This record gives sequence, structure tokens and C-alpha cells, in this order.
Amino acid sequence: MISRTTIDQVFDTARVEEVIGDFVQLKKAGSNYKGLSPFSDERTPSFMVSPVKQIWKDFSSGKGGNVVAFLMEHEHFTYPEAIKYLAKKYGIEVEETQQTDEQKEKAGERESLYLVSEFAKDYFHDTLLNSEEGKAIGLTYFKERGFTQETIDRFQLGYSPDSWDAFTSHALKNGYQLEFLEKTGLTIVKEDKKFDRFKGRVLFPILSISGRVLGFGGRVLSNEKKAAKYLNSPESDIYHKSKVLYGIFHAKQSIAKEDNCYLVEGYTDVLQYHQRGIKNVVSSSGTALTPEQIRLVNRLTKNITVLFDGDAAGLRASLRGVDLILEQGMNVKICAFPAGEDPDSFARNNSLEELTLYLEEESRDFIAFKASILASEAKNDPVKRSDTIRDMVLSISKIPDAIKQEVYIKECSRIMDISEEVLFSTLAQLLQKEKRDSARRPERSPRQTLEVVAQKQQVTKKVDVQFELERKIIELLLLYGDVEEEFEDLMLEAGDDGVISLKPELVTSRVFEKVYLDLQEDEIEFANEEFKELYYEIINVLNQNQELKLENFVNKLPPERAKEVSDMLMDEDKYQLHNWESKDIYGASKKDLAARVVTDTLLNLRRYYVNKKIEELKNSPVENGQYLDRSVIQDVNDYKKLDQLLSLKLNRVV
Repeated sequence: MISRTTIDQVFDTARVEEVIGDFVQLKKAGSNYKGLSPFSDERTPSFMVSPVKQIWKDFSSGKGGNVVAFLMEHEHFTYPEAIKYLAKKYGIEVEETQQTDEQKEKAGERESLYLVSEFAKDYFHDTLLNSEEGKAIGLTYFKERGFTQETIDRFQLGYSPDSWDAFTSHALKNGYQLEFLEKTGLTIVKEDKKFDRFKGRVLFPILSISGRVLGFGGRVLSNEKKAAKYLNSPESDIYHKSKVLYGIFHAKQSIAKEDNCYLVEGYTDVLQYHQRGIKNVVSSSGTALTPEQIRLVNRLTKNITVLFDGDAAGLRASLRGVDLILEQGMNVKICAFPAGEDPDSFARNNSLEELTLYLEEESRDFIAFKASILASEAKNDPVKRSDTIRDMVLSISKIPDAIKQEVYIKECSRIMDISEEVLFSTLAQLLQKEKRDSARRPERSPRQTLEVVAQKQQVTKKVDVQFELERKIIELLLLYGDVEEEFEDLMLEAGDDGVISLKPELVTSRVFEKVYLDLQEDEIEFANEEFKELYYEIINVLNQNQELKLENFVNKLPPERAKEVSDMLMDEDKYQLHNWESKDIYGASKKDLAARVVTDTLLNLRRYYVNKKIEELKNSPVENGQYLDRSVIQDVNDYKKLDQLLSLKLNRVV
């Protein structure tokens, strides 16, 4: 167990905008930050972070909470793992008691896969550096490739002994279960035999964006013809090769800072660039680029520069990935290296200044690059030339932004010396075809008969008034509980004629005192148990401290309750308009209207209970069309008069 002191120190130190900024590119939006949701595929930012309240809310998926809740949702951490991650990030020493065997057994299967993978990474790295075989074969290979000890340590490169079960035997001796060794793909099990998947290979650990070991890429060093040169971990519950990019953990901060990501093909390309000083680089690890990988980059920047080697034969195939990037609404540049060079060799043979200058000068917009490649193939062949132009327009059609489409059409017209009208017409045809294809449904067989199906009646979800009012009271207490306001108390008063009226009386009190006393006076209890617990927690804090520090309060809540609180606090911010003052428009802030909102909410809650009481009275026992209790009719009339008075006070039509 992690000590309470460590947890409190972590929450006091961690900044939600800094932590989430490692995973999502955030931009200032008034007092908050906005970014693209890391939980869904979206092009319009709906993910909000509040530095003041130290909470976040994703309006596209409904998720939200504090900094720990984000790590638990995004990285699938347990609560202790999230605390340890934050402690490591902020250099906080973790105080914890030793885990018992029973506690270890309770760790879930997913966590067991992570633990096995972490153990393997440490074993392979230690074998590389400290075993005779590792130093003679693995370390020699990395040194020959020009990698320094610092790079080897930073990326935790490793080596697996050229033995059938060296790693597996070592892992089993250390208490790791064969079940999880097999599920991660580290061990291959055939009947009663066990083999190391990566035997005799140098290893590149593949990390998640938060730094957890997901799997490995292994390169064989022997000349055995049957062995694949590169071998990756198989798909597992924690490793999905289509959703991860090699180097993203080490590159994420630099990508966000530079607002650009260099995309290469191999592991060593990434290592070489980092070593040279360019750290905003990731690799698709030799697999075809996927939309999930692109969206991973999209959270950090809208700009990708794809680095190709000088092999002309592979260029055209690589260009297919560019269309996928365009579909995600990102800006693409392409940089090709001279014939015979690739990103790895060019970085190795040039200084940082020379490499940086080359990337700046040779990175071209995708349309210009594509035109030069395809046009050189077409030469003077009219048919090939027309195919080339159509290919370029097809790429432009993938761009979701209409303005960008028009800009690129004009550029294509200039480069290829063809009229804009023809290109726009071709673009319209392609877009129309795509629309038809997406709308097309499987054709009905001629023998099929039409079946008339009754349309299902739309069920309108009824608003739970009591739930919404109780939720609003919690929100007001969180936001303004310690604020002192002048309230208009309403006292029931009967005149000489017996007519009941509401007599206003001005009182000054804190918001939480007003709410607490009004609910006590009316003997109102929260119906929702979660809101009831939150209500008494808030009242207790305010009674003791006379103030409520939101970030401290939220951070001490369980994740589920922290999410509910963040929902309350962030919902209204979704539609908040900023910078009105710059246009000389000055509106009242929510804080300025706190007394009015509190009063109206309490009046509405009273009306709810008054109407509920009326309905209860109407359901009183009757006999021969008469209420058994003759006072029921008078009570109903009195409550209706009270309802009318409350409605008038709320400016409601009655």
C-alpha cells in the first residue's frame, strides 16, 4: 500500500494540464485548455482541462475526473500505478508497505502481462550489458551501428541469448507464470516444450505513450536463412501493433513543443535521430501506417513530416500512407534522402546542423512531392500523365477541409499546367462517387418480398427533476459554497383576511449556510445517495475550514465520485464564450449571479416537494367519491396557493 503522505504529496505537486499535455496537444481556451479527445475519433476539440479546478472532461465520451482518473482511463493504470507514475514524473519518493503474496495474486491478468513484459525488458537489457554473449554479439552490433551507451540505456535496448529457453527458465525461477509468458508472446509453448521467441536477437522494447512496456521488436544477427530478419511480439491484450508507434514515449514532449512529428520506418532510424538531437521522431516499426497510429500523433500535433529513403521503387508504395494522414485532417510534408541514403545513414553521416538544415530545406508539401515523383514516371505519355493528375486529385479529395482542398487544387493546377476548372470538376466527381459508395446498400434479391415493419415509437426520456435539482445544489456548493452573499429569505405570512403571502427579508450569509439551513427548515433530504454523501462531505469541509479548495477536495475523492464532480464543474464550460471584453461586451459572470441561482434552485426544489405533496394528498383514501379525511381538500388548496406564490417568485406563468 502507498502511504497517505505520498498520495497527498503527489496530488499537491501534480498539475493536470502538465500530465495530460504529455498525451494530448492542449491549446489555451480562456481559463481552460482544449484538445482533441484521446478516447474517440474527432476533428473538433471537445476535450477540456481546467488548471484552476485541476480536473478534465471529455465531452465526446463522457469521461472526466482528476489527474489520476485520466491515467486510469487512458493508460488503464490501477490507482496505485497512477500514483507511482506521477511520483516518478515529479521526482517524489514513494513510501509503501511490502505487498503480500495475496495482494500480488489479486493483480489482474492485464497487469500481469505488463509485469512480465517489464521483467523481460530488464532481463534483456542486463544480458546485453553484463553477459559475455550479450557484450560480444548484441552490444557489438549496437556499437557498430554507432549507438552510444546513453542511447542504449535510454531506449533500454537488449539481447536475448541464443539458447532455446534461457529467458523462459529465468522468468519461471523468478515466480512468473508460464500462462502470461505465453500470452505476451515472449515464450512459445508447444505441447510440453517451451521456447524463447526472441532467442539470438537484439531487442527494441516497444513502449506505450506513458512508458509501459507493450512488446518487443527483435532483429536476428545470425545468417540463418529461415529466420525472419525482424520479428515483433504477437498481438496481445496489451500490444496492438496497429495502435502504437515506436519511440512515442520518448518523443511526445518534443512533438508537442516543436509542433511537428517526423515519421520514419525503422527502429534504428528513431534511435539515430534521437542520438543526433532530433527527438520528435517516431516509427511505424515496419508495418503499414494505420489510422490509429496517425490519431496517436494527432493528439500532439497537426503536422507530420514523412521521411523516405532514396529508393524510388518504394516511394510510390509509401505514398499510400500519405492519403491516410490527409484523411485525418493533418498537414503533411515529405522529405526524401539522396539515392543510396536512408534516414538512419544520413543522420549518422551528418552533423545536427547539417541534418536540421536538410530537413528544413528538403521537406516539401505533399502535393509538390507527389507531383514530382508521379510526373517523372509519366514523362511524355499522355495517358500516364492523366492518371498522375487523377491520382493527385484523389489525394486532395481525402482532405476534410474544403478551404485546404481549394488551395491544393490551385497548386496542382500550377504544377501540372492544367486548368483549375478541370481539376475542380474531377474533384467533384470523386467526392460524389465517394458519397454514393458510402450510402450504397446491398441490393435486394428479385425474389425477396417487401416486409412492412411497424416503426418503433420513439421513447422520450423523462427528465428527473429531483435528480437535476440535487445535482445543481452540489455544483453550487462546490463553486460558491464559501462565498458570502445577500439573500432574500421568504417568510410565509397570513394576512387578516387569511390570505397567505411570502414576506421577503434580506439576510447575509455564506452560500453553504443558506443551503444547509433552508434544507433543514424544510426537512428535505437528498434522494440520490451519491449526492447525499457528497453534500455532507462538502458541508463538513466548509464548516471546519470555512473554505473549499476544489483541487484538494476532488483529489481526495474516489475516482467514480471525482468523475461526477468534474462533470458538474465542467459541463457549463463547454459552451463558455471567451474574449467578449475585447469587443466591449461585458456580461455578468456566474459568480455575480450566485445568490440568484442559489435562491432559484432552492425555490424550485421547494416547488418540487410541494407538488409531490399535492399528488400524495390527491391519492388519499376515498369512499363514495369523498376523501375519508375531510381536511385533504383544504390541504391541497393551501399547497396549490403556496405553489402559485413560489411560481410567481420564480417569474413562472401560472
